[in-house]
Amino acid sequence: MERKSITFINKNSKYLLLQCIEEHDEALLQNEYNYILKHADVPFSLVAIRINDWNSELSPWKAPAVFGNQKFGSGAAETLRYITEKLLPQLINDYYIGNEQKLIIGGYSLSALFALWCGYNTDIFYGVAAASPSVWFNGWIDFARDNTFHADKVYLSLGDKEEKTRNQIMSTVGENIKLQEQIFKDKGIPCTLEWNEGNHFKDSDIRTAKAFLGLMKL
Repeated sequence: MERKSITFINKNSKYLLLQCIEEHDEALLQNEYNYILKHADVPFSLVAIRINDWNSELSPWKAPAVFGNQKFGSGAAETLRYITEKLLPQLINDYYIGNEQKLIIGGYSLSALFALWCGYNTDIFYGVAAASPSVWFNGWIDFARDNTFHADKVYLSLGDKEEKTRNQIMSTVGENIKLQEQIFKDKGIPCTLEWNEGNHFKDSDIRTAKAFLGLMKL
């Protein structure tokens, strides 16, 4: 499947930041990039991959709907395969991006959960930047506890009001992000957990930028 990519390329980059986004994120992407650019200590590139079916293409396995009637698919493996087998070789070919750059995969919400899942399923990423990840996802904590994480470092963040929701499943996000942090600590993986002000829908671009910056400085 062909996917649209939005690229901010610097050929002298020390880091290559990868992020899956949906349509409404495109309007925020420039602001996210500018924030990283303003605060970064080293040159970097940012590549955003446009996702068409959010609940399917980023979900690690099938799960029932938690809001509305849209269930979750199991397309994460195909999306990761696209990144490793098509996108990265194309970036290397088009922009001469080489293996000396450190790869960081990140995102927001379900995209952040996908980024965490990628850290468990490939060893190509230096770090995972997970801003407000959907760690409430059915079966996620058991998966995280029982599987080996391959990335070197992790940045987690959550809004301090995100768990204050009437949705019983999504209200577990606060407890689960603490469990996720502890899982990493127990396994000796450097991990930062930052709490941001607000609910899930506040400043997603800045929170994602901070997640990438957190790993670039960790």
